[in-house]
Amino acid sequence: MARYPTPELKDLPADIQAKILEVQAKAGFVPNVFLALARRPAEWRAFFAYHDALMQKEDSGLSKGDREMIVTTTSAANKCLYCVVAHGAILRIYEKKPLVADQVAVNYRKADISERQRAMLDFAMKVCLKSDELDDADFAALHAHGFSDEDAWDIAAITAFFGLSNRMASFSGMQPNPEFYLMGRVPKQK
Repeated sequence: MARYPTPELKDLPADIQAKILEVQAKAGFVPNVFLALARRPAEWRAFFAYHDALMQKEDSGLSKGDREMIVTTTSAANKCLYCVVAHGAILRIYEKKPLVADQVAVNYRKADISERQRAMLDFAMKVCLKSDELDDADFAALHAHGFSDEDAWDIAAITAFFGLSNRMASFSGMQPNPEFYLMGRVPKQK
């Protein structure tokens, strides 16, 4: 279903091959996004450098689960099948909740999440859908739940970055790997 041909791993630059093989060793498969975007190596490197800077940041008030929750929720608002399924799988694993990804993708306001996470997603959704309307009250709502201004930046940056990712995945016809659908729902095979 992809609109653009996916390059063969063997035809990619060595640094990209190494990173993809590292992901494959950890996940047990190669997520389609890695090969789909590798057709343009310079863009691939920039994309994953920024992805890693946001999603693997050590000094943040956001947990890994919080970050994946932002991605899943805002990707649903952007109607991105790939990111909802892929990041929903990671969210289920980090939060150890097999239902949470479906809940936040459909209606985070009714999901089984904390009030703090709901405030975080309120802010993320405003960045996603109405960023021009953000004001001091939106930051105050975050502060009331213990988020700092730096956390607000992280929420906004993750939302904005995945807005790009959502659009690239959707326009290119990128499909989620079948493996993602069961991750975090059923016990992992040993």
